[in-house]
This record gives sequence, C-alpha cells and structure tokens, in this order.
Amino acid sequence: MPSPSERPATMHRTAGVILAAGASRRLGRPKQLLPYGHGVLLDAVLATARDCGFDQTVLALGGAAGEVQRAVDTTGCEIVLNPDFGEGCSSSIAAGITALHPDTVAAVLLLGDQPGVRAVTVRALLERLFSGGERTGRGAPGIAVCRYDDGVGHPLAFTRRMLPELGSLHGDKAVWKLLEQRAGDVVELPVPGPIPLDVDTEEDYRRVLAGLEGAL
Repeated sequence: MPSPSERPATMHRTAGVILAAGASRRLGRPKQLLPYGHGVLLDAVLATARDCGFDQTVLALGGAAGEVQRAVDTTGCEIVLNPDFGEGCSSSIAAGITALHPDTVAAVLLLGDQPGVRAVTVRALLERLFSGGERTGRGAPGIAVCRYDDGVGHPLAFTRRMLPELGSLHGDKAVWKLLEQRAGDVVELPVPGPIPLDVDTEEDYRRVLAGLEGAL
C-alpha cells in the first residue's frame, strides 16, 4: 500500500490550478512551448499534474493561448482564458479559481514554466495541508508551502476558506504578500534540494535544460 506521501488525500476534493498565461515578454517567445524532454515545457507540467490525483485540473492560458492549445495535449484539463494576463500572475489565479468545482476542498497552484516539480511533492504538500492542524496543535491551516533548502517556493496549496482571498489578489507578487499576512495560517513541507527552476530568460531555460540532462 502506498504511503501518505505517495498518494493524494482521497477524502478531500482537490484541484490543481496551472498558471500558464504569461506573455513571456522577457524571453521573447512563448515559454510554454519551449522544447523540453519529449515535448515542450508545458507538456512536462501537465504530465506532473495528471500524476497528482487531482479531482479537477484547471489550466489558465492567456498569451499565445491559441498556439498552446494547438501544440499541447491538454486532455483532462479545463481551460480558462485570462484576458488580463498582462496584469500579472494574480489575474490568472483569479481566473482559475472561478472555474473550480464548488465542492473543492483544496487547490494547488502550479507554475506552467516550472517542470522540475514532482507529483510526489504535490501529494505530500496536500497531506501536510490536511494534517497540519494535528501536527502543530493549532487549528486547521489554510495554506501549505514547500520549504526547500534555499527558501519557500511553489507549489503552494490553499484550503477552500482561503480561496476568496486568493482570488481577490492583484499584481505579480501578491501571493507572496498573502503568505506574509497569513503567516499564522501557513504550514511548511520540507523538500530536499533547491527551489525548482522556472523560466523567465534564455539563461533560465539553459539551466532548466541542463538540469534535465543531469537527471537522465
């Protein structure tokens, strides 16, 4: 039988929200479609999401949405288009949350340009979220984050009571401000190693590819 860290918490309806609506301005080409492994960057993220055991997977698209839908297998995803993608990541979070099933108990934010996140980490993060109150002696937490060797990073998980506040954020870094404001509601999952790389520049992309080659 798989351990709790190897399977989703089956008594809770969970959702993954994949944030892949960026315009890739710094890169100059759609980063979702950068070659990676046997497909493209977003293919790898979607493969991870399918492995997580979510009851629902929402994919937020904006910049290059048409190209992405033509090139990427989005089977199993509910696609939401974010016309305000230029206003930052929070607009994609809001778009994704509006598509969640009303019985969703927890949602996990995944970055569409961060292929190094593993499904086992996401499953363990949800387990940490659901059991956090028991372990800390406090009430049930509203947020679970990954604590890597070099800091806190994605994926991030939120319980249903936090979703309205999460969906009302504005700006590109607002989710981090929410974590600061709600520090008492946050539990951490220790994850060995550095924060998985995401892609904003050509140098980021070269580093992500180097990491993939090193893992083979």
